[in-house]
Amino acid sequence: MKKKETVILILFVIAKFVLQYILIDSVYDLHRDEFLHLDQANHLAWGYRSVPPFTSWNSWLIQLLGNGVFWVKFFPALYGALSIIVVWKLTEVFNGKLLAKILAAAGILFSVLLRLNTLYQPNSFDVLSWTLVFYFLIRYVKSGRPKWIYLCAVSFALGFLNKYNIAFLAIGLLPAILLSSQRSIFLKKEILWALGIAFVMVLPNLIWQWNHHFPVVNHLSELSATQLVNVNRIDFLATQPLFYSGSVLLIIAALFALLFYQPFKEIRFLFFCFIIILTVYTYLKAKDYYAIGLYPVYIALGAVFLTDLFKKNWGKWVLILLILAPVASFAYMYGFLFPNKTPEYIMSHQDIYKSMGMLRWEDGKDHDIPQDFADMLEWNTLAQIAEKAYDDAIQSGETLVLCDNYGQAGAINFYAKKQLQAVSFSADYIDWFDLDKQYVNLIRVINGSEKESEFKETAVYFNQAYAVDSITNRHARELGTTVYIFKGSKVDVSAVLKQEIGELLNHY
Repeated sequence: MKKKETVILILFVIAKFVLQYILIDSVYDLHRDEFLHLDQANHLAWGYRSVPPFTSWNSWLIQLLGNGVFWVKFFPALYGALSIIVVWKLTEVFNGKLLAKILAAAGILFSVLLRLNTLYQPNSFDVLSWTLVFYFLIRYVKSGRPKWIYLCAVSFALGFLNKYNIAFLAIGLLPAILLSSQRSIFLKKEILWALGIAFVMVLPNLIWQWNHHFPVVNHLSELSATQLVNVNRIDFLATQPLFYSGSVLLIIAALFALLFYQPFKEIRFLFFCFIIILTVYTYLKAKDYYAIGLYPVYIALGAVFLTDLFKKNWGKWVLILLILAPVASFAYMYGFLFPNKTPEYIMSHQDIYKSMGMLRWEDGKDHDIPQDFADMLEWNTLAQIAEKAYDDAIQSGETLVLCDNYGQAGAINFYAKKQLQAVSFSADYIDWFDLDKQYVNLIRVINGSEKESEFKETAVYFNQAYAVDSITNRHARELGTTVYIFKGSKVDVSAVLKQEIGELLNHY
């Protein structure tokens, strides 16, 4: 039986990797956020204005492997596959049978993780770290062996170094445990050691935040003002069942079982943890996907409970239907949830995308195609235009490539065959300017809405200025973005940059 189970688990893992690679149409480039994360490998540090340092370590490894798109997509798929394995192992903690393992694994495989794991972002490891914390904590509660709480601490620390979102897991777990019969674990010495391990691991990042005046606070303030202000609390709750739509019954069954099912008595605090975390997220008007990491553990518990409940012969048919539910959900969502359809196809089938809220961008308005898809178009073209401008400028001295946003800078640095080292005043790039060079030329990448005024304002400081080319794809979020070249500077460009950066940092 063990060999059979291992083979089935391996098949789930293989299916995960295969699906992740076939769910992206070749018309799409990488996503704008992916470029920023990949560029962090060139500027390793214990923290960044956008994210903690874990992603930069991952990006450094991708560089060692050749920095190809295959490896960029490999790691989110890997973290998704590991999440399936952890959920599979969690069912074993409660003596879950093979059907329980398949039910839980199918619920994770055919879920929103297929969408989440198409992008190289901290979110994929975030889900894995939440799942690991739950898994090791449950192992500790059931066995009392200190090694499990130490592993729980390590998982939490890595999750924190990946994305601060995992702090909400602690916000839910701590009061939930204190309200339960398990509160006595806080009196055990291994808990102090575990807290010490986690603190030591995250300390370098906390020091970095301190030394940089806690840019995470400014980042959260900007996020709240520009994006979370458009989040509706009711919409947050309404979208939660969609993430694991084929496993909603498992999650509900798990919450019921945590209150009344004897094998779950020791972990009853997970019921209150669930309620607290969703309440806090709702109150803070968080983005709906922040909670995705909460659900895998409940899918595993629901699978164990339902396979025990329906263990009679006739009940196996119910379990088979439950296994098929996430498969059917995926089959339904295949046509619109993933970037596997061209923009032209989406334009001709907008009704279904609109009905699912996928055309609404972070500005709160509906657009032609989903925002994430629009953020994956024409980056390679932009890099080629920047290279053309660089060829025009390279004969006459040092050239600065200055972009309006981090996506433009990251895409140029990733796709351009020449080492242009583009920068921007946005996100982490503000810390990556080389101000020791004497720049003679400027390649300026300007957003479409600002290009005319920006061009006129900049041109007076150079002997020659002209547009090279622009992005004309109506579906791209960078529509209208234009690359200009300014030759023969009349001012000290580095001095101007120092002043601009100083003002920005003072503002932060």
